[in-house]
Amino acid sequence: MIKVLVVDDSAFMRKIISDILVSDRMIEVIGTAKNGKEALDKIPHLNPDVITLDIEMPVMDGITALKEIMKKFKKPVIMLSSLTSQGAEATLRALEYGAVDFITKPTNIFKVGSRDKREEIIKKVKVAASAILSNTVVDKYAVFKKNSIVIDNKKEKLDYIVALGTSTGGPRALQSIIPNLPSEINAALVVVQHMPKGFTKSLANRLNSMSHLVVKEGEDGELVRRGYCYIAPGDYHMTLEEVGINKVYIRLNKEKPVSGHRPSVDVLMESVAKIKYLKKIGVILTGMGSDGSHGIKLIRENNGFTIAQDEKSCVVFGMPKAAINIGGINKVLPLDSISDEILNILGVL
Repeated sequence: MIKVLVVDDSAFMRKIISDILVSDRMIEVIGTAKNGKEALDKIPHLNPDVITLDIEMPVMDGITALKEIMKKFKKPVIMLSSLTSQGAEATLRALEYGAVDFITKPTNIFKVGSRDKREEIIKKVKVAASAILSNTVVDKYAVFKKNSIVIDNKKEKLDYIVALGTSTGGPRALQSIIPNLPSEINAALVVVQHMPKGFTKSLANRLNSMSHLVVKEGEDGELVRRGYCYIAPGDYHMTLEEVGINKVYIRLNKEKPVSGHRPSVDVLMESVAKIKYLKKIGVILTGMGSDGSHGIKLIRENNGFTIAQDEKSCVVFGMPKAAINIGGINKVLPLDSISDEILNILGVL
């Protein structure tokens, strides 16, 4: 049984989340708390396997409580976030501080009990119960210390496309890679991170603030440029279209979700695999499920080089494991070695 502590200032939310969780025979709700302080008091006695934690609460908010939980108890935490820009910013901070994942609250609170939302909550709690928790918090200033590379290259020529796909644990993983890449690399990065609309924009802004590359959401029809990193917007598939030699454009669409995801890593990487005139690198990072395994295998089969994050450094080893198991990966590396490997392939190191 997975023992869960539900923390929310709303009695209605505590009740509905508890009811959803106990509907699964593998989950037991062993207690509830109405704020972060009450949760911290209860954790030593209840010893939960997973904690669901609302962000906005009186007395002690979720972010403050999360910091204390990670420092004192090191328990898997899933944040509950509102679908607002403020909620997205707070959620990204929570993921940096060690939360495993997050669940968005629908604008209509009664839709929390919908079938899709029920399945999401149960699935994420089960994944969190077996997640590997990192011992470090990403320091947005520390990443610059490693990045001492300066490239004297004024040319605009684009030589490489680097495609990265990730899900659970992805924001922290991306923060360990993208800020360590210099702006003058002869490559452009394209990224799919499973996140809802609005959250991907906050992610792009946050990565941009700590990176030498220009990090932004991809826009339909946009020319892909070297020194840029393009994040697929939430609720849109992002693909690349090659037009002539060394000219690649971003295309966005709202076609059906693939394996439950839009954006989908597979959709992006399948389009990257079709590029003929640029060299290709595919990277699969931490995440549950198998999205990206088919696409990254195609990149490898079309003369690209592919990398998977190793099990020890993943929060969840699902996506890398699936890609490895079907023969889609050239090299398996710990997270802190991936940026150096990319630079090595690009001929920088």
